[in-house]
Amino acid sequence: MSNVQRGLAELIGTFWLVFGGCGSAVLAAAFPDVGIGLAGVSLAFGLTVLTMAYSIGHISGCHLNPAVTFGLWAGGRFPAKDIPLYVIAQVIGAVIGAGLLWYIASGGPGFAGGLASNGFGAHSPGHFSFESGMAIEVVLTFMFLMVIMGSTDSRAPAGFAPIAIGLALTLIHLISIPVTNTSVNPARSTGPALLEGGIALQQLVWFWIAPIAGGLLGGFVYKALGAEAGKRPPIEGEALPAE
Repeated sequence: MSNVQRGLAELIGTFWLVFGGCGSAVLAAAFPDVGIGLAGVSLAFGLTVLTMAYSIGHISGCHLNPAVTFGLWAGGRFPAKDIPLYVIAQVIGAVIGAGLLWYIASGGPGFAGGLASNGFGAHSPGHFSFESGMAIEVVLTFMFLMVIMGSTDSRAPAGFAPIAIGLALTLIHLISIPVTNTSVNPARSTGPALLEGGIALQQLVWFWIAPIAGGLLGGFVYKALGAEAGKRPPIEGEALPAE
């Protein structure tokens, strides 16, 4: 695949994640009498990744997340030279998704401008501290990379990785929505924060630092944990050695 194809795939996939996941929170979570609630929002985020993994996984690998891109690099599965392409495409897709969501939500009654941005302290849904927010973001992104690396390992059962990854993201949201509104994804945090401004934008840097730290840690740990003696995982696009 060309860089243009891969970049567009990441842009479209990240757009779908932000529009679908944040859209479920903004438009459907508390809809009168039949709102989907936190469980529904969690499932929506998981479904966006699951559906895109089957749709574009064969084109770009379906990262949709700078923390995943950095984590896969740390795990020896992705070349450093392609990181800027992926991260830029992911952020653009997230901003487009947030912009379309704002446009639609602003056409309804009672919209106050919130787009499910991430935060801690006064901007945390449960008013959790900075320390709690950063701890949960690092730990959950670490575990997300462990699931991604493990389920896409050549030794894992084929064809089930999107299901494992989608369910993992659902579980992550079930755990952490009350704490930070769940990031584990700097692009997902950036789109809503840029449009909301204010405290969401002021706190945004931490939702780059913590998820990327967790992603790098997950990639390094799985690489050490899962490596066979004398072998390393292939980097995407690299020709496999003859057996």
